[in-house]
Amino acid sequence: MTATSSSFLFSGCFVTLLIWGYHSTEMTVTICGNNSHHCQEYCSFCYNFYGAPTMDCLSIMLDHLCLLKFDGAMASLNNTDWCSWGNVSVLYSNLSLCTEEISDCLVIPWPNQLVEQTFVDIHSRFFKDCPTEQLSDPPPVIVFALVITPICLIPVMVSLVVLKTKNADGSS
Repeated sequence: MTATSSSFLFSGCFVTLLIWGYHSTEMTVTICGNNSHHCQEYCSFCYNFYGAPTMDCLSIMLDHLCLLKFDGAMASLNNTDWCSWGNVSVLYSNLSLCTEEISDCLVIPWPNQLVEQTFVDIHSRFFKDCPTEQLSDPPPVIVFALVITPICLIPVMVSLVVLKTKNADGSS
């Protein structure tokens, strides 16, 4: 065997090993979701206790990892502060990110019915007494004034245009 044919053979084996290694790591990533720092922990928990990432496993993780933090943070606020978006926006965003990260790691679509129900429960527990400002129609008097004003102005504007053209006498 010559030096060029053996280096060709060696290069072919090396490329094959690189491709195989890439595909095997790619399979590990796709089985467990993304590469966040907690993903392997989440996946191994689900595989150990449920055999695979399931909605039951996601439910347990959301309860213990996301909701406990959110509940504790909300408990540290006064009930009156719950209705101020400035006070709860960071907590709410962190909860949303937590549910999304765990779902992504377990390769479960987000949002899903469980996550939606979690947020509905949170709203019914913490935000049900918050006043909501709903848009409503203005009183009929205001509507009438806003509608009638342009209608009355149209004949006035037409009259002014006609008078201006009659008085111009062709010299504009």
